[in-house]
Amino acid sequence: MTPLDDAVRLAAHTPVGGSALDRYLKVRRATEALAAPLTAEDQSAQSMPDASPAKWHLAHTTWFFETFILAEKVPGYRQFDELYAYLFNSYYEALGPRQPRPQRGLLTRPAASEIIDYRRHVDAAMTRLLQDFDPALEPLLALGLAHEEQHQELMLMDVLHLFSNSPLDPAYARGKLVGEGAAAPLDFVAFEGGLVEIGHDGRGFAFDNEGPRHKVYLEPFELADRAVTNGEWLAFMDDGGYRRPEFWLSDGWAKVQAEDWTAPLYWRQSDGGWKAMTLRGLAPLDPAAPVVHVSFYEAAAYAAWAGARLPTEAEWEHAAASAGLNGEFLSSGALNPRPAPTGPGLRQMFGDVWEWTASAYTPYPGFQPGPGAVGEYNGKFMSGQMVLRGGACVTPDGHARASYRNFYYPHQRWMFSGLRLARDPRRKTAPAPELTIFERDVIAGLSAYPKTLPPKYFYDAEGSRLFEEICETPEYYPTRTETALLKQIAPELAAAVPDRAALVEFGSGASLKTRLLLDAAPHVAAYAPIDISPTALADAAEAIRADYPNLLVAPLMDDFTTALRLPPSLGDRPRVGFFPGSTIGNFTPDEAAAFLRAARRLLGDGSAFILGADQVKDEATLVAAYDDSAGVTAAFNKNVLARINREADGDFDLDAFEHLALWNALEQRMEMHLLSTGSQVAHAAGRAFRFAAGETIHTENAYKFTPERVADLAAQGGWRVEREWISPAPAFGVFLLTAV
Repeated sequence: MTPLDDAVRLAAHTPVGGSALDRYLKVRRATEALAAPLTAEDQSAQSMPDASPAKWHLAHTTWFFETFILAEKVPGYRQFDELYAYLFNSYYEALGPRQPRPQRGLLTRPAASEIIDYRRHVDAAMTRLLQDFDPALEPLLALGLAHEEQHQELMLMDVLHLFSNSPLDPAYARGKLVGEGAAAPLDFVAFEGGLVEIGHDGRGFAFDNEGPRHKVYLEPFELADRAVTNGEWLAFMDDGGYRRPEFWLSDGWAKVQAEDWTAPLYWRQSDGGWKAMTLRGLAPLDPAAPVVHVSFYEAAAYAAWAGARLPTEAEWEHAAASAGLNGEFLSSGALNPRPAPTGPGLRQMFGDVWEWTASAYTPYPGFQPGPGAVGEYNGKFMSGQMVLRGGACVTPDGHARASYRNFYYPHQRWMFSGLRLARDPRRKTAPAPELTIFERDVIAGLSAYPKTLPPKYFYDAEGSRLFEEICETPEYYPTRTETALLKQIAPELAAAVPDRAALVEFGSGASLKTRLLLDAAPHVAAYAPIDISPTALADAAEAIRADYPNLLVAPLMDDFTTALRLPPSLGDRPRVGFFPGSTIGNFTPDEAAAFLRAARRLLGDGSAFILGADQVKDEATLVAAYDDSAGVTAAFNKNVLARINREADGDFDLDAFEHLALWNALEQRMEMHLLSTGSQVAHAAGRAFRFAAGETIHTENAYKFTPERVADLAAQGGWRVEREWISPAPAFGVFLLTAV
């Protein structure tokens, strides 16, 4: 861990317990640790009127302790510099005039080193005071520490805005970004509502605006179980979200027009796709991470586009309290990975992004500001702003809680602000049925960004029939080429099959190529086809039994990628796996290696495996094979939508999607997509899925191989290539693997 990482880690773990002096010193050191990566020039710059220079934050938090504690509670306390009362007062009218906020960046003096001297002077006096701590000081001390934690977050917000304006795209911190990977499908958690209590319950510290605790009546509502992601926001943008006034509040639409908003703050589009300026520099946009740096206006527009709304702050707090969440757990954010609660229910409530609510920032019933200048802390701002809840990746640990009321103007975007959807419950006439595995996979795939569907669901009865028809098209060379190759090498393959062997075919379909091997190897005693389609499996097994009456046929209806055991009737016969057709190309490289490992475990020691793998070749041949002139492949691709309509209560309009076949040279794979020809909403498994015009569902990858790539995958899966046969162009390969 580098010193910079140490600084970030320390700043993200400010204290929640310990002696008064320990708590004070830890917070103060954490602030300085945050400033440590910054140069003196970084600390003096102010990028906009809403932001403040880092050294001003360092000085202002010090001024707070000097003004409200030392000057009031320590007789004879000597101020470090009387002019600092003017320079570093923020907004306390009762304490006199101050440097105008937009001009804080003009304060080149005092130097950053003098600010550190100021902090040392005040820290020394506070240390003497807190060594003999008077409990009566606790309310002011706790306020001062919480105030400094707020400025720790503000400092990072302001630094990011400053660095985003530099053509150098500097990084404040370095290292791996967290929150990467696939986002879970969005779901909603239902709450009954009723008469509930919100506001701070009196235990521990709270700001004055968090009380008094009071009763609120809530109608039943549903709250999304996670925050909206970058990928989902991209879909909003692709559907013209920033160009369609029907989603926007009037003031928000005016702001979009006036400032030409087209994406969240800090997003940049490049030839390589979208990137975002982060505290770790300019980074590729992570589709699974929560969207951040959006205004209230943008959040409300997205919610309207998604057919939902923003929660009220009372709904948000009641949901967090009902789920037993109070900020104890912070999930992974932009700086540090933090433990998050697991299991069903609400996620990301604390520690990723502040979440906009639909509530205006106004006083709770019975609110009274405190006496004196400290009473100006919150109450004077209760107009024209909106409430955010939760906590962000830059919020110090232990600082946020369920009752915490953050507030900003609805147009502001430089804070770490995102959103969580809410909606009114839908009327139900009967209990929702339990979802099938197919329905769950459809929901997961169509909720992801980009949208995808597992290719294994192509092969229902109609899909299997269409695939056989594809194999007969003039453009689809793989089946003809592989079949010709198998006929040629069948005697050599048969010689490698042990006597009394059981042939296990993964994803058997109609078992047509199997016959070539069975004809050449009459010493095969048993055949175990594995397929997910019960109709195709039954038809193929019946046909094989009829044509090979002396062969034991033991079909297994299962997902061949996850099958755990073979039919017991195979006994202890030697086993040979058969996986023709280059179906291995439908997997990602990691999935292919995992499948080969699973097949190795299923077949056992001493087994062999016959693998078909299409070879890399010219683009024109490849694209034609996956986009035949008769449209059979298009019908095969669209059939998965028909299956969703039939088996998942879908309403997809097949005519509203086009078949798209692409060669991805970088990944060496053919891709099949279903392209939405217009903006539309389709339903399946009780969910709504919005498609922007031109958005696709990625339905299949067909990786192409070289012999070297096959050997590498085989080794990862626990196999060794014993022999290989490569056909003339268009090249196709058959490989004999043995278990190692």
